[in-house]
Amino acid sequence: MAAMIIKNGYVFDPLSGIDGDVKDIFIKNGKVVADLSGPELNDAKVIDARGKTVMPGGVDSHSHVAGAKVNAGRLMRPEDHYKSVRLRTQLTHSGSGYTVPSVYKQGYDYAAMGYTTVFEAAMPPLEARHTHEEMRATPILDMGAYLVLGNNWFIMRYLKEGDIEKAAAYAAWMMRVHKAYGIKCVNPAGVENWGWAKNVRSLDEPNIHFGITSREMIEGLAKVNEMLGLPMSLHLHTNNLGHPGNWKITCDSLAIPSGIEPHNKAGVEWAQTKIDPKRKQSVYLAHAMFSAFGGTSWKDFESGVKGLVDYINKAEHVVVDNGSVPFGPATAMTGDGPAIHDLYQLTGQKWSNTDVEMECGSGIIPFTYLKGNPVHSLQWAMGLEVLLMINDPWKTIMTTDHPNGGVFTQYPLVISWLMSKAAREATFAECHKWARDRSGLGGTDREMSLSEIAVLTRANSARTIGMAYRKGHLGIGADGDVTVYSMDPSKIDTKDFVALVKAFTRPEYTIKGGDIVAMSGEVVAVPEGSRFYCRPHVDEDLETDMLSDVKAWFKYYTLGFANYPVPDKYLRNPVPIEVNRPLEALGRR
Repeated sequence: MAAMIIKNGYVFDPLSGIDGDVKDIFIKNGKVVADLSGPELNDAKVIDARGKTVMPGGVDSHSHVAGAKVNAGRLMRPEDHYKSVRLRTQLTHSGSGYTVPSVYKQGYDYAAMGYTTVFEAAMPPLEARHTHEEMRATPILDMGAYLVLGNNWFIMRYLKEGDIEKAAAYAAWMMRVHKAYGIKCVNPAGVENWGWAKNVRSLDEPNIHFGITSREMIEGLAKVNEMLGLPMSLHLHTNNLGHPGNWKITCDSLAIPSGIEPHNKAGVEWAQTKIDPKRKQSVYLAHAMFSAFGGTSWKDFESGVKGLVDYINKAEHVVVDNGSVPFGPATAMTGDGPAIHDLYQLTGQKWSNTDVEMECGSGIIPFTYLKGNPVHSLQWAMGLEVLLMINDPWKTIMTTDHPNGGVFTQYPLVISWLMSKAAREATFAECHKWARDRSGLGGTDREMSLSEIAVLTRANSARTIGMAYRKGHLGIGADGDVTVYSMDPSKIDTKDFVALVKAFTRPEYTIKGGDIVAMSGEVVAVPEGSRFYCRPHVDEDLETDMLSDVKAWFKYYTLGFANYPVPDKYLRNPVPIEVNRPLEALGRR
């Protein structure tokens, strides 16, 4: 691994407080260093970034790229594969798939676009082995996964009994044995009902068998998350997703963890960095656009983003990713089975549903967003509203909820809409009039700067998930992940949005750990990525007591207890993060 110098570039590194300064970046042994000297300086690989834009490697904190659900999407969409193909080279595997690319192709495509770190947003415990297999097979990218617990039988049982300590002990054990990074909560208490073709429609409606409400699940899991000291807040997919008028239940759901004090520390690594990585929230809202619907039916459907944004602008405990809709083919896949069934009833498309025993569920359906469709055009506008109307960019992260709202390779197009009002107006001209008439996007003149784009695509996604001690910035000690764009910030013309899309689509260089992995869209090196996961610990007696419950109930599973955990061999280059919390955090003395 040779040393590297990236010279004379315009550097945009918000976590380090650098906003377009011309600087040199030095990398040694895969890490950013203050300087190079001696033989290392003489032998260093030099990239002249004069007149170019330099940012940390992209960090995607919410994407669906690995696991049984994603693989099922590949299987049920053979028509998707011919639309995008990467041919085999001496260095790379072949790959295909547009909305749900193969594992090899998605790694190459992310790297070619300047991204180096991607997190799978929903890993069912029972399917964790398969998720890790697919992450292991994905080239180049550093990855991790969030464990789905919002409808888990054990969590529902413990929270209903008021035993938050056992719920925390169970979550800690599950995180360790399944090599998970964070906690995901999907349609809390509702997916359990879906096993009997029902759902929950309000925060205070108890589900069928456990008699627990969505409110109790959100509050309980948010408390568990902070008690364990996990590096990221509870990742919440709210109830009534995709239903007109759901912005109100979203605001009410976000208010539930508002009184839960975030721990704001998680391990030695966080304390040792000079970067301020403290997440300072207690809930991370997933794909906010799909939870910001207004109106009462599809006839009077309108954007509810303003109501949601008004709440978020005043709240200090919330961060969101937006879930943009860039139009064209998509594949809707989510742990929210009833939401997918609702889409099936609306579209009549082929549909897949899975019940993951005792844990969660999922659904998959092909989908196409059309500019001429009134609802779809409005969703496009709403996804951009979320990012442009929230005042503080540090509360926002740019995603498409890949592949639900659209494909991650369309991120450059989304960036062009954020940076260019002219780009938005050009798309308005092609859209159904609902996009302008029933949203506030047309009245938004804001054009984001390159520094704000760096916040939305790198700095804040890394900070939100607690990875800012090594990702999302170019300060000393950071991973040597860098993206160099052929774009001179002093000469950007936001009216030339086609040039913006081109520049963000194919960076001149993507650098991973100090090695060039892609040049102008061509993959030139295929290093193995790392797999991040957390190892939270609780009182041993408490965990022993909890495990006796789990083993007694394991008779309801279709596999043996010994086959449940994910063996170490499923991970290549594992990076375990030890998260130790004092007993006082669990209410014990």
